Amino acid sequence: MKPTAAPRTVALRPAESKPGVLVHSAAERRLATEHWLMATCPTSGHERIRTEWQENKVALLPLGTLFSAVRIPGRLISAMALTEDLEEIDAFLDDALNGGPVICDPHSHRYYALVPASMALTWHQAADEWRAKADVDVLGSGTYLGVPRVDLTEFDPQGCVSYWSVPMESAAVLCAPLAAARLIAAGRHATADEPQ
Repeated sequence: MKPTAAPRTVALRPAESKPGVLVHSAAERRLATEHWLMATCPTSGHERIRTEWQENKVALLPLGTLFSAVRIPGRLISAMALTEDLEEIDAFLDDALNGGPVICDPHSHRYYALVPASMALTWHQAADEWRAKADVDVLGSGTYLGVPRVDLTEFDPQGCVSYWSVPMESAAVLCAPLAAARLIAAGRHATADEPQ
């Protein structure tokens, strides 16, 4: 898959105001999300994470505590989205995963859907099959993931750095495991005729 999208601006979905409901601004939600992501490490590691985000735009966070990740090859996603255009793929993933957060690593042509931490254990039989037949893996405890700063929501062709293909709307809002499983099944179906 070849990155082809031009830079774009992605805004968080606006919160719907209802009587008696407190609405937080996008800036407040981003800050809450950043703090929630840092909570994957002990407080002593927060400065390291901030430094990595500032210097490298991506910080290594441990999986299996607050969330796990489903690693999906870009070829599966492109086959389902019927395009290699990153902007169109981002929109496709947003729709397919109901707004659940996804990280794109354009350098290795992989996508990481962030899911509840329990998915690595509860879906282990399906994950074994996905790994063998589709090069999909559920990454959990004992694994680290390069997580971009929460404001990196567009592909940068100069840096080719990981970005939020689908931004995390608020702290702890993750992809539903069933939605991720359906996406993988559709990807396997879309690439069934390809040589393994």
